[in-house]
Amino acid sequence: MTDSGVIINPLEIEARSFEIIDGEAGKHGYDALQWPVVRRIIHTTADFDFARTTVFSPEAVEAGIAALRRGEGILCDTNMVAAGVNKARLSAFGSDLRCHVADPEVAETARAGGITRSIVAMRKGIDEGCGVFLVGNAPTALFELLRQVREGRANPSLVVGVPVGFVGAEESKEVLLETELPFITCRGRKGGSAIAAAILNALMILAGEPMR
Repeated sequence: MTDSGVIINPLEIEARSFEIIDGEAGKHGYDALQWPVVRRIIHTTADFDFARTTVFSPEAVEAGIAALRRGEGILCDTNMVAAGVNKARLSAFGSDLRCHVADPEVAETARAGGITRSIVAMRKGIDEGCGVFLVGNAPTALFELLRQVREGRANPSLVVGVPVGFVGAEESKEVLLETELPFITCRGRKGGSAIAAAILNALMILAGEPMR
């Protein structure tokens, strides 16, 4: 802390932020593994709406922790998600984070088929055997993943489905909510790449601790 009372130590800033979030959030229905994930989303967004819209399937956090500890491949739908992920923590698990939406062959296949690059990138990640999927931007990516699951071509260890926007975002998440997949999502239009990255970062911190 400086003489003017400004906190400049990053660990102190984070700790104080979490204290404020815990105090302002008050009582909630999340368990001891879920709340650190929700709290980090709020920390990233300063939006307490996520304390009521974030939804976990049963034992989703446990599934994500197990997948990380196995070093499963992770696919994200945008490079903005990848930019927000703590790479040092990720490398400690022996996992890798992939994003194919900017791959030239993905763009060409999408143009030829008249579909989004996000759909083609999702197909590529599934073909590569990724087990954890982070969708923070593109509803079409989430719809495609769920279609591949229904058709028996994908079996995700965890789906983080938090696309943002006005066309298909809310609807894709409602479809995810109806599945029996391990998932973390948030109802409504809100979401985004920063939230998807925050969820993975929270899961990595939990995965580095002894299982509760």
